[in-house]
Amino acid sequence: MNTQFEDRSDAADRVTELKRYLPDNPVAGPSGGWLPGLSTTQRRIVIAAVVALLLVLIAWAVMRSGAGAAGKGMAATDDRPLITVISASPKSFAATVSVTGTISARFDMPISAEGEGGRVAALLVEAGDRVRKGQVLARLDMSVLRPQVASLAAALEESRASSSLATADYERAQAVAGTGALSAEEVERRRSSALAAAAKVKVAEAQLAEARARMGRAEIRAPDDGIVLTRSAEIGQTVSAGSGPLFRLARDGEVELRGQIAEKDMPQLRPDQPVRVFITGVDQPFDGRVRLVGAVIDPATRLGEVRVALPSHADLRPGAFARGEITVDQSTTPVLPQTAVLADEDGTYVMIVDAQNKVAKRQVRTGGTRSGGVVINTGLKGDERVVATAAAFLREGEEVRIADEPVQADEPAQPGGGES
Repeated sequence: MNTQFEDRSDAADRVTELKRYLPDNPVAGPSGGWLPGLSTTQRRIVIAAVVALLLVLIAWAVMRSGAGAAGKGMAATDDRPLITVISASPKSFAATVSVTGTISARFDMPISAEGEGGRVAALLVEAGDRVRKGQVLARLDMSVLRPQVASLAAALEESRASSSLATADYERAQAVAGTGALSAEEVERRRSSALAAAAKVKVAEAQLAEARARMGRAEIRAPDDGIVLTRSAEIGQTVSAGSGPLFRLARDGEVELRGQIAEKDMPQLRPDQPVRVFITGVDQPFDGRVRLVGAVIDPATRLGEVRVALPSHADLRPGAFARGEITVDQSTTPVLPQTAVLADEDGTYVMIVDAQNKVAKRQVRTGGTRSGGVVINTGLKGDERVVATAAAFLREGEEVRIADEPVQADEPAQPGGGES
């Protein structure tokens, strides 16, 4: 401000000095006054030029004083980087392991045609229907089997009649055998005839039972209660024992997640651990339990298998892609946003700010990620102030300014720091 007053005073002195050369009446006539020999118009032009010069000098003085003040203001600006820090205090959370896979029926039962097969004559269920044990799913053409069964049934009746006649004849022979009316040979012959007739009855009964069993196989029945997953049979289709499954049934409607998990996470899994399963397009997660942990690791993919039992639900359709989070432990460790964790040839590190507001590099070891950021297993005590973002542009030992108080890592980030 003093410089500005000095510049204005200097300009005023110059104006006063110029006024010394101006007469009291600068526009006096040609016989006297200032600038003799000039006309009135010429004198006015000269006066206007002098005034314009004075205005230029005043403007220059004002601009010079403003430039000086601006230079002093720039010199007073703090050029230290302005950063945002977050607190590295430990937080309690559930350690989880991720698994991906597909929804499958726990007991997937393929149902095919048995015996000789035949042509599909009727379909009684569709995919998605819930069926009971023994319920008819489809019927094959029985136009040939029915006459065969009827013929064998008639043959059985004939055999039974013959057997009854032979048995009665033998009984009469036994009654008169003591009187000597019939020889012992005749009595024995009649006994043999009765036994042969009884054996023919058994053969006819077996043949009829076989025919009826073949006709029974013409009805495709559900082996257990469950839900029909797929139906590949069509009316008019000719099927046989080797033509593949006609239906697939989920016994009792039970489903499970069959997923793959990294080899390093397998030792943390135990049966009955809680699992949250997420399905594409369904907002609400499903609660399940680890049912089975695979006994082997695939040498090609280095992955193991895990099966998660799930409740029966209309949105849990076999074949759907699913992602699960298995809760393996409860731990208390720092969690930092991904923007705060850097890596170089020496490993993973973060930039912290000490008590003197100077930046220091700290090596850390991470333990995976979660929704709040990166889990820090080792390297931080919990009372550090960690640079939230753009830490790669800072140098060790550089002094910085803190934008605000440290925020928690799991809180929404402020502009220029926090979670990404």
